[in-house]
Amino acid sequence: MPARLPEIATNWFVTFFEWFGELGLFCGRVARAIVKAPWEAGEFVRQMDAIGSKSFPLVALAGAATGVVLSLQTRDSLTRFGAEAMLPAVIVFSLIKESGPVITALIVSGRVGAGIGAELGSMRVTEQIDAMEVSAVDPYKFLVSTRVLACVLMLPLLTLAADFSGVFLGWISSTLVHPITFRLFLHNGLKNAAMSDFLPPTCKTAIFGLIIGIVSCFQGMRTRGGTAGVGRSATSSVVLSSLFIIVADVILVRFIQVFFPS
Repeated sequence: MPARLPEIATNWFVTFFEWFGELGLFCGRVARAIVKAPWEAGEFVRQMDAIGSKSFPLVALAGAATGVVLSLQTRDSLTRFGAEAMLPAVIVFSLIKESGPVITALIVSGRVGAGIGAELGSMRVTEQIDAMEVSAVDPYKFLVSTRVLACVLMLPLLTLAADFSGVFLGWISSTLVHPITFRLFLHNGLKNAAMSDFLPPTCKTAIFGLIIGIVSCFQGMRTRGGTAGVGRSATSSVVLSSLFIIVADVILVRFIQVFFPS
């Protein structure tokens, strides 16, 4: 068994770099499909509806729950240090700068990533994608580019919905303990905020959408092994998308701190 360890490590190392190499080639094909006419406007609109409007209730609920939890958890700590008046600012800044974008991306990764991976995977194992290629229909343009662009466009909009839901439910949770008008709550929360606190964290979710779309479509398009392979593609789409989102968030947070200092 110890003698096989170097072989196993070598195989894993090769597989690791092969996966990233295939992903790079896939991204190149998707980029060409996006910029090359004609564009599949009808399919693009359908994907925006499937990714955006159908994810809205779940994202809004997650944002609302986050706002309530922030209100409940931070009130005691702030009260202990005599800073209860800072509660609106803590809720607003926590949501718009980090909690809202990341939670939205992870929720969409779980719902949309699994759906894309399973849908494209089932089309691959049933040879529907091969039939499209025989019929002179580019699957990268019709199936992949539309889903990737829809993810990129919808993630910032869904993040706004999560932010608003979180702030609104945070206000409701707060006002049940200490009555305050919503207008005053927003004023106290936003009086020290600038566009650099709001715009970059919201726009970075477009990168998260790109990650979800690319990884999910890639895993779906390379599905092998029948229905079991479809299940593996759906699972790996969610796992890899979530992992890359967390890694990208670390990088983007540092990037924002450097180029958009508070």
